[in-house]
Amino acid sequence: MREHGHRQQPNRSYNGGKDLIYTSDEKARLSKMKVTLSALDTHESSFTPLVVIELAQDVKEETKEWLKNRIITKKKDGGAQLSFRPLLNKYEKETLENQNLYLVGASKIRLLLGAEAVGLVKECSDNTMRAFTYGTRHSFRDFDDDNDDFLSMAERQFIIKHELENLRARDEKMIPGYPQAKLYPGKSLLRRLLTSGIVVQVFPLHDNEALKKLEDTWYTRFTLKFQPIDRIRGYFGETVALYFGFLEYFTFALIPMAIIGLPYYLFAWEDYDKYVIFASFNLIWSTVILEVWKRGCASMTYRWGTLVMKRKFEEPRPGYHGVLGINPVTGREEPLYPSYKRQLRIYLVSLPFVCLCLYFSLFVMMIYFDMEAWALGLHEDSGSEWTSILLYVPSIIYAIVIEIMNRLYRYAAEFLTSWENHRLESAYQNHLILKVLVFNFLNCFASLFYIAFVLRDMKLLRQSLATLLITSQILNQIVESLLPYWLQKKHHVQVKKKVEALKADIDATLYEQVVLEKEMGTYLGTFDDYLELFLQFGYVSLFSCVYPLAAAFAVLNNLTEVNSDALKMCRVLKRPFSEPSASIGVWQLAFETMSVISVVTNCALIGMSPQVNALFPESKTDLVLIVVAVELVRQESVFMIEVVYRHMLLALKFILAFAIPDKPRHIQMKLARLEFESLEALKQQEPSPQPQPPANLDPKYRQVNAEKEQILSQFLPQE
Repeated sequence: MREHGHRQQPNRSYNGGKDLIYTSDEKARLSKMKVTLSALDTHESSFTPLVVIELAQDVKEETKEWLKNRIITKKKDGGAQLSFRPLLNKYEKETLENQNLYLVGASKIRLLLGAEAVGLVKECSDNTMRAFTYGTRHSFRDFDDDNDDFLSMAERQFIIKHELENLRARDEKMIPGYPQAKLYPGKSLLRRLLTSGIVVQVFPLHDNEALKKLEDTWYTRFTLKFQPIDRIRGYFGETVALYFGFLEYFTFALIPMAIIGLPYYLFAWEDYDKYVIFASFNLIWSTVILEVWKRGCASMTYRWGTLVMKRKFEEPRPGYHGVLGINPVTGREEPLYPSYKRQLRIYLVSLPFVCLCLYFSLFVMMIYFDMEAWALGLHEDSGSEWTSILLYVPSIIYAIVIEIMNRLYRYAAEFLTSWENHRLESAYQNHLILKVLVFNFLNCFASLFYIAFVLRDMKLLRQSLATLLITSQILNQIVESLLPYWLQKKHHVQVKKKVEALKADIDATLYEQVVLEKEMGTYLGTFDDYLELFLQFGYVSLFSCVYPLAAAFAVLNNLTEVNSDALKMCRVLKRPFSEPSASIGVWQLAFETMSVISVVTNCALIGMSPQVNALFPESKTDLVLIVVAVELVRQESVFMIEVVYRHMLLALKFILAFAIPDKPRHIQMKLARLEFESLEALKQQEPSPQPQPPANLDPKYRQVNAEKEQILSQFLPQE
C-alpha cells in the first residue's frame, strides 16, 4: 500500500458498459456500505427497499422535494404514505457518481392495508380463498404479527407500484419546476413524470437470496423435471408463472405427437396414403390439449387467488390523450377522446396499412416460389450434389426474410396501435395482438397453404415446412438462448471485476446491486414468448401430418426454451413487476382459433390424399372444394360419405370442447359458494350514503353526475 497522502492509481471496473473509477479512499467508504437487501430491515424503522425510482440527472431540487413529500405524505392528505430515501446520502453522492436513485418501501401495516386496497386474495384457515382485509387478517392461513412472509416480495412490490401509480394530482396545475408538465385533478403523477422525462424508470429490486434458491430448483441443473411454478409465481407473479406453466404443459402435450410422428417419418413418410390416420389424430389432439389446459389453469389460479380476484375499474393507459373532461362512470376528470375519431383512424389508416403489409407479404412469397422454380430447374439440368443442396437455399432465405418482416411489422403495429389512442391498456393489447397475429399467420403459413392446395406438391410442402420450422427455431434460439447466455457471462464478468475492485469478499453492496440492475434490459412482457408458441402450434397442428417430425423438433426446442427464458428472466433482464392474471388471456382464444383452422386444413389434406382421391378419379377439384367448404353437398352417395366423415370430425371437435368443462367440478363449487356468501353479505349491509359532488363543480357537469348516479343506483341492492 502507498503512504497516506499519495493518491492511488485508480482501478477501473465496469458497470453496465460505463466505466467507474474508484480510489482507495472511495473503496474504503464503499466497504462500509455492504448491506444486503434482507439486512436492511433494521435500518430506518424497518425500511426494506422494494422499488427503485431513477430520476433524470438534471432534475431540480424543488421537484425532488415535492415528489418526496407526495410519496411519504399520509393517504388522507393525498399521499402514498410510503417510505422513501435516496440510495446515496449527500457525501456519498459527491464521492461517487451523482446518481439520482431513490429507494421506496413500506411498513408492514402499510403493505397489509395496500393488499386490501388492491384486492389480493389469500387462503383462509378453512381452506377457502377470500379477499384479504386488514380487520380479519388473523383468519388467514400463515398470518402472524411477527411473520413477514405472509405477503411475497412480488406482492409487496405490486402494492408499491399500485400506490405509486395512484398518486394523483390535487390542486397542482403543473409539476413544480416544470411549467410545461401540466397537471389536472386526478391525473396520475407517476405517468406524467415518466412521459415528461423527469422519472427515467421505476423497477423492482431482485432479492438475491430468494433468486439463488429459485435458480437452483429451476434451470441451473439441466434435468428433465417439472418447473417450480409456485416458486416462479411467488417471485415473478402470476403472469410470468402462467407463461412458464403453459410452456411446460404444451411441451408435454407435444410428446404424444412426437412419439407417433417418429415411426411415421422413419417408415412411411414417402407414402402419403398413410397420413390420413395421423391427420385424424391431429384433429382430436389440438382440441383436447387446449381444453385440458383451461382446467389446469383454473386450478392453479384458484390456488393463487387470482381466479376469484375482483377486477378493479381500469385506469386510462399512460399514452392516452384527449380533451380534459369528466368520466361519466367514475366522475373523475380525465382526458376524453371521441370514439368516432378512433374508429376513423382504425378503418381509414390502420386497416389499409395492414392490408398493404399483407399484400407485400404475398409478393415476397411469390418471389420465393420463383426462386424455388429456378433452383429446381438448375438441379434438373445438372443433377449434381451441389444443386441438390441448393434446393434448400430458397426456403432458408425465405425463412430468414419472414423473421425479419415479422419483427419490422411488430414495430409498425405498436406505433399504429398507440396512435389509435385506446383508453384502456387491455384494448391496446387486444388490437396489437390482432394486428400481429393476422400478419404473422399469413406471413408464416401462406406459402404452405399455397403449396398444399394450389400446387398440391406434398414433397415440396414437407421440405418447406421442415425448413421454415427448423430455421425459425434456430434463429429464435440464437436470439433467446445464445445471446442471453453471452450477455449473462459478460454481466457476470462485470460483477466479478467490480467486486474485486471494491475488495469485497461477501455479498455485493446495495449500491452496486441497484446500479447494476438499472443498466439491465427491461422485460417487455410475455407477448413475444406466446407468439413464438402460437406459431409453433400452427406448424404442428396444421401440416405435421405431412412432416411428422415437426412435433419432435418442437419438443427439443421447448426443452431449451425453458432454460433460456429462465436465464433471461433471472440474470439478463430487470425483475418485472408482478401482474395478477387469471388465465393466459386473449392468447387462449388465439390458440383455439388456430385449432379450428387446423381442423379445416387437416380435413382438406385428408380429402386430397390418394386413398380418398381413388374413390373420385373424375372429380378431384370438386372434392377439394367439398372438403374445405362444408356447405357444398353432392347427391352422389360417395360424396355424401366424405361430407359426413368431415362433419363427424368437426362435430367431434366441438363436442369435446363442450364436454370438457373449463373448470374442474370442485373449483366450480367453491366459486359458487363464494358468490352465494357475497350476495348474502351484501343483503345484510346497510345502504351507504351517496357521495355528493364538490360544491365548486362546474354546473355543466352536475347533470352528468346525476345521470351517473341514476345508472349506478340500478345495480344497488333493493330493500
